[in-house]
Amino acid sequence: MTATKLIGNIITPDRIIKDGEVCFSENRITYVGTKRNNDIEYNIIDYSGLYIAPGFIDIHIHGGGGHDFTDGTIEAFLGVAQLHAQHGTATMLSTTLSCTDEELFSLFNIFEKAKNTENNGSYLAGIHIEGPYVALSQKGAQDERYIKTPNPEHYNKILEKSNSILRWTIAPELDGAMELGRKLRSMNILPCIGHSDALYETALEAYENGFTIMTHFYSGMSSMIRKQGFRFPGLIESGYLIENMDVEIIADGCHLPAPILNYVWKQKGPDRVALVTDSMRAAGQTEGVSVLGSKENGLPVIIEDGVAKLMDKTAFGGSIATTDRLVRTMVQTAAVPLLDTVKMMTRTPARIVGLKNKGTIAPNFDADFTVFDNNINIMSTISNGKTIYKA
Repeated sequence: MTATKLIGNIITPDRIIKDGEVCFSENRITYVGTKRNNDIEYNIIDYSGLYIAPGFIDIHIHGGGGHDFTDGTIEAFLGVAQLHAQHGTATMLSTTLSCTDEELFSLFNIFEKAKNTENNGSYLAGIHIEGPYVALSQKGAQDERYIKTPNPEHYNKILEKSNSILRWTIAPELDGAMELGRKLRSMNILPCIGHSDALYETALEAYENGFTIMTHFYSGMSSMIRKQGFRFPGLIESGYLIENMDVEIIADGCHLPAPILNYVWKQKGPDRVALVTDSMRAAGQTEGVSVLGSKENGLPVIIEDGVAKLMDKTAFGGSIATTDRLVRTMVQTAAVPLLDTVKMMTRTPARIVGLKNKGTIAPNFDADFTVFDNNINIMSTISNGKTIYKA
């Protein structure tokens, strides 16, 4: 098989190599650096003047292109993957919502089938379970009919049904949550803090029990409260106080304003922040109506101002972001350097969920690339050495 050489401005973890080249054979990178005079040995793809970044990685995504992972079909999984590939996502984690066990187990089965189906979309790297062990007071879009307290009989049954679970978002203040966190860590599954009203002491205990990331930081979580005049830090403050706690942020410019996006980057640093879309089925849609969650039992929403809103417009009803939009917002609106922004969209999420061969342009890493111009318009997406989108 002929090796391939990409020419352009290569974004590595530490610098941008202008007019550089990256070479790969099959699905592994073999060289990255300055140009060499050996073009005859390669299939050349010239992206001169464009940026070549590691393939974008979205570790929290529910849907897109009119599809949701809860739809229960292979076509839905592939449809989500194809829509987001057009926006630069090379790798994603399929994310669930609180639902019946039957629906969850069906999603597990369909995930495996979709992963092994020829896919002209983002690589389906694993599953992120969000719920059902969340706080009712911070349930957000989680259906309260299915919200539970962690029970070994219940969660062991879930864990037996899939080997593809990479992370699980849980409210750590619930009875049994710490025990579950330790269990997940023993299985190399990442326990995450989210949809929670925990305060600092509980957050710190959770961190010590393996909960090392906060899901959609600022959204669905507690902030500082007062009890009899005394102030107690909540999860938002804990995200800063616990130095090595990772956080993920929905950087669409709607869920968090630009000054806060910039502040999170400054305070936590790009090695502790992952950008996520948390997008629902309306990702890729600019206006009209949609449904948050399942088509049959989901919540109607209206799409406007770059976000899904409840029909009465009193609150947001979900994200419609794509990864190119996250990068564009961080760079152009939140004034974060491109190098750090790309790291938060690639290397950091890969490290957080244990994708050891992804997120970096370096020899022996997977051949995943996202190519874009100065305005973060996606020109090409390559996943595991295969072009899955070309403008």
